[in-house]
Amino acid sequence: MAEHETPKQDNAAPGQESSASMKQAAEDLVAMVEAGAREPSNFFASGVITFLCLCWSCFQLYLAYQPLDSHIARAWHLGFAVCLAFLAYPAYKQHTPPMWVKWTRKVIPNFARRSIRTYIPYYDMILAALATAGALYIWWDYDQLINRQGLPNTMDIWMGIILIALLLEAARRSLGPALTILGGIFMGYTVFGPYLPEVLRHRGVPLDFIISDMYLTTTGIFGVPLGVSTDFVFLFVLFGALLDRAGGGKYFIDVAFSALGTFRGGPAKAAVLASGLTGLVSGSSIANTVTTGTFTIPLMKKVGFPAYKAAAVEVAASTNGQLMPPVMGAAAFIMAEIIGIPYLDVVRAAFLPAIISYLALFWVVHVESMKMGIKAIPRSQLPPFFKTLVRGCHFIIPLAVLIFFLVIVRRSPVTSALLAIESLTVIMLVQRPIIAFLTMGAHRRAGTLDPAVDTKRFIAAAAWQGLVDIWNGLIMGARNMISVGVATATAGIIVGVVTITGLVGRFITLIDTISMGNVVLMLIFTAITSLILGMGMPTTANYIIMATLTAPVIVQLGADAGLVFPLVAAHLFVFYFGILADDTPPVGLAAYAGAAIARSDPIKTGVQGFAYDLRTAILPFIFLFNTDLLMISGVTSTGDIIWLDDYLHIAWIFFSGTIAMFAFASAIQGWLVKSCSWVERLALLAICATTFRPGAFAPYLPFDRLGMQILGVCVFFLLVAWQMSQKKTKKKKKVTT
Repeated sequence: MAEHETPKQDNAAPGQESSASMKQAAEDLVAMVEAGAREPSNFFASGVITFLCLCWSCFQLYLAYQPLDSHIARAWHLGFAVCLAFLAYPAYKQHTPPMWVKWTRKVIPNFARRSIRTYIPYYDMILAALATAGALYIWWDYDQLINRQGLPNTMDIWMGIILIALLLEAARRSLGPALTILGGIFMGYTVFGPYLPEVLRHRGVPLDFIISDMYLTTTGIFGVPLGVSTDFVFLFVLFGALLDRAGGGKYFIDVAFSALGTFRGGPAKAAVLASGLTGLVSGSSIANTVTTGTFTIPLMKKVGFPAYKAAAVEVAASTNGQLMPPVMGAAAFIMAEIIGIPYLDVVRAAFLPAIISYLALFWVVHVESMKMGIKAIPRSQLPPFFKTLVRGCHFIIPLAVLIFFLVIVRRSPVTSALLAIESLTVIMLVQRPIIAFLTMGAHRRAGTLDPAVDTKRFIAAAAWQGLVDIWNGLIMGARNMISVGVATATAGIIVGVVTITGLVGRFITLIDTISMGNVVLMLIFTAITSLILGMGMPTTANYIIMATLTAPVIVQLGADAGLVFPLVAAHLFVFYFGILADDTPPVGLAAYAGAAIARSDPIKTGVQGFAYDLRTAILPFIFLFNTDLLMISGVTSTGDIIWLDDYLHIAWIFFSGTIAMFAFASAIQGWLVKSCSWVERLALLAICATTFRPGAFAPYLPFDRLGMQILGVCVFFLLVAWQMSQKKTKKKKKVTT
């Protein structure tokens, strides 16, 4: 089978959409969520969007070389984001116009009759101009704003009101209604706080103070989240877009298939590996699902996976892509800034749980393949591994540059990303001319070169295509950042409200009352809240809100119960559940994207994907109580982290943690080597518990912590050996009969 050839779905039911149309539906979903659904047919309107995207990318690259005042840089960053949000995202879906459009049509019959995906209405241009003016007013009147800091004049107040209102509308367009509604509720809280129940009551905040704090300072809209989006996130998103345009995404998928296709359930395992590799540079589970799922889901269906399970495997793998260092999405950069630790420390803490989670997903896929009797793909139908690996090995260079400078040399994320982009740009400029030169040389040696071909023009055309790839990468990088820029700014409104009203202290009291002081119950409430909020908003916005409201609650209530939860562990806890919301029904967008490609029920896909992700859902509970998984041995009295430096101990933590996660996955799936009885499933859960939390059981058994972990690992392998012997005995009986 040719590389990336999508198998034809010959058994499609009559009237069912073709796989191509379903793939297009999935890509449309990504466009609507990630890059904007509008593609104007008018050359001028399309050119405006393209020009703004190029200007934004160039501005961010200039900012990396020549930093500006942080407040001014954030204002320009937000100006580009909100302007493009109104130009690239329609106000409503064409088939369901809102009531105000219907009422307007009674007066103006032809109002908004054309497809809003192919042209930009005049009112969107006006809103884009107003929103941009509201953001850039900070830059325009910056010196005077500093002079009258804390005493906004009438113009300041009106510009702040305009930006806040239009920012909430931009969030509705690009992110859905959830974040807009939540932002409106928090803004209402500043006004109506004096009339609320006592546990949430505050004195009320005057309008000028709200605008001053939300708009004119770096506490609200222009706070840490938008600052991280401006300084770090854009460069990493741009790097991912350029790498994809260069062909790096296709290369990762090819390598994954050629390496794992010959194993049992090979396409599913390849999906896990490909999504993990893509997740190294991608912070979007939805885009990851469509990028790799286009190729992996049809192949999984071909070898025997039901459509909903094929989609669920891809969704689970792509969702976990945001856990993979070194990028981990925008939220990880924001986490480092909020906590006040180097980004590399966030990566270090997240490393072992991410690898264990992915290895456990490999195990889940293997178990599912055994349950369904799925065989491997013949090697003849797969691309040769060594040839595939070597053919695109130049794509490893920019990744190696990024990891080398970020992890080994320990340069800043900005410098590391910039150097990676520079190396990738060089590769994009030279790879096509080199391939063209080698291709022509091969044809010349074989005597098949057309004499009419002009060698210089052929190579020049290839070089020009490299420039086109860079051009398209700059545009796509900016379009992918629209929703991130809007999300971080809108979440900043909520952060600002929490700051000026002192909501965190009231929230601690409220959660403590609801959970009755029980730490585990408090964590369950926090996890459920993250999942519910995350259903309607991106991971970044979900994390910012939960980190502001609940991460301090986890640390405080844990301390009240005599437990020491490192702050980074509390933040990773809410981060994990924000990620899991992408495949949680009924709104999980990654599940909808996977289901569109697989032609399966999105709810059923989401339920199955979440079942596969249960192994990830238990990890946050575990590493809060067993910080060894985060490579943290303790916290000093000043709150500084004490990192583990015993590499032998870290290796044992990784090995035992992987076995414990395998045991948990097998208990959930009901299958180890063969079907598990309820006794065996309970034994597997006991192995998981005693290996992950040895300290909880050591006082009641004649073993220390290490002894409990060794016991759990040994029992797991004994159980595997027991089931293998039973399986062999059963096979012998069948042969005898």
